[in-house]
Amino acid sequence: MVQTGRVDAGRRTVVYTDGACHGNPGPGGWAWATGTDRYAAGAEALTTNQRMELTAVIEAVAQHSGPLEIVSDSAYVVRCFEDRWWVGWRARGWRNAKKEPVANQDLWRELIGEVVDHRPGEIGFRWVKGHAGDPLNELVDKLATAAARSQKPRRSAGG
Repeated sequence: MVQTGRVDAGRRTVVYTDGACHGNPGPGGWAWATGTDRYAAGAEALTTNQRMELTAVIEAVAQHSGPLEIVSDSAYVVRCFEDRWWVGWRARGWRNAKKEPVANQDLWRELIGEVVDHRPGEIGFRWVKGHAGDPLNELVDKLATAAARSQKPRRSAGG
């Protein structure tokens, strides 16, 4: 698991996240779940898959206090923290290694600010292979895809 600091395994909440898009750009959906009984999903009319992946994590972090383990099939999300891309982005004035503006900078700034500045050491990231039978990864994929198609939010009673 990639961590921005130490997360006590006994106290962390594990949250699965996913984003989906029909067309890229196109109508998109995002979802998070801590189990089959606690989840949320939402949608945007015109967006990209990467923006939905980021939005799913932002929404999950906003809805959960305390230590978290974010589980995502998005290498884009996980590698940002694993490889510390954010450090270089900040040092270069939010430019990537090619000296171009960081894509999805608005969402990255929000997420990195929350993970690194406001909750240091509380949030870790773990990559999971998508569409490989992990039950919660399959659930958030289904929820995000349904939200992208219907453009309607969905929330469990506990979400």
